[in-house]
Amino acid sequence: MRPARALIDLEALRHNYRLARQLGGGRALAVVKADAYGHGAVRCALALQDEADGFAVACIEEALALRDAGIRAPILLLEGFFDAAELALVVQHDLWTVVHARWQVEALERTPLPRPLQVWLKLDSGMHRVGLDAADYRDAWQRLRALPHVGDIVKMSHFARADEPDCVRTAEQLANFASVTVGLAGETSLCNSPALLGWPQARADWARPGLMLYGVSPFAQANDIAAQLRPVMTLESKVIAVRELPAGEPVGYGARFVTERPTRIGVVAMGYADGYPQFAVNGTPVAIDKRPGRLVGRVSMDMLTVDLTDHPQAGVGSRVELWGNQVPAAQVVAHSQTSAYRLLCAVKRAPLQYVG
Repeated sequence: MRPARALIDLEALRHNYRLARQLGGGRALAVVKADAYGHGAVRCALALQDEADGFAVACIEEALALRDAGIRAPILLLEGFFDAAELALVVQHDLWTVVHARWQVEALERTPLPRPLQVWLKLDSGMHRVGLDAADYRDAWQRLRALPHVGDIVKMSHFARADEPDCVRTAEQLANFASVTVGLAGETSLCNSPALLGWPQARADWARPGLMLYGVSPFAQANDIAAQLRPVMTLESKVIAVRELPAGEPVGYGARFVTERPTRIGVVAMGYADGYPQFAVNGTPVAIDKRPGRLVGRVSMDMLTVDLTDHPQAGVGSRVELWGNQVPAAQVVAHSQTSAYRLLCAVKRAPLQYVG
């Protein structure tokens, strides 16, 4: 069997959720959209079901997969419903929905439902992706509040630059949200992962941790609280071949790496088809038999190469960690022209194996 695999530490996932919930000071929806950022949404939700206050997904298809797996906790549709016909499914499966557009308010007004629906009413406080404009928000809240088939309304927004601690944009969005929602009853939800970790003034009734659940810091610089996170995914494989090369020899496609001395090259069964970033540069850190090592040469679809010259004990069968407990994912991101979100979500072919 090909040795590439992604180990998923479910106890680390639970640890990170507890930290997020503690930081928020209220309740927390575990964000498991995009197959739990590549970690397996069903298995992650099952691991959290005894302690999570609920879950958040992008769309109804993701929610129904959790319901089919037996998850009975609240599930929020972060993108809401895409047409009025979905409302029957939303009610049938006891889902919560974001409302972020006037047409959704109008659809709810036209569609009587058999029981009250919990709505999370989203304000565009400055990210300008989805959300009601400030001029429409209070009117939407009043119209929804008047409907007998709408229950609780949670006021929410989303931050665009909370992962930049010195940027004033988050404070501006906070002020905008407070101004628009003043006097409107109901609970509040603002914090994504970077806001939970770096903006205590934004914490409210409901937090929505995503990236931090999986043990990766959203910040480019060190953060004391983020340092408490535990990596959930360890991407690893093994050396499948060793080449002994003299100085001056190119390695891999495009000769991006040329040996400067007699060099032992280890070929690892891992490539960009498995989710490792194709454009990771020479020197991207890896761990070879638990010792620090480095990537050399361009990443191929199914293989990559590492420098074994200073690892005389290593050879065919040696374990190589691409990221995890020894190699923080953030270090790979810094060498790879990518983001932590894309890095984790890209893991496709390497089988997921669960521990804890």
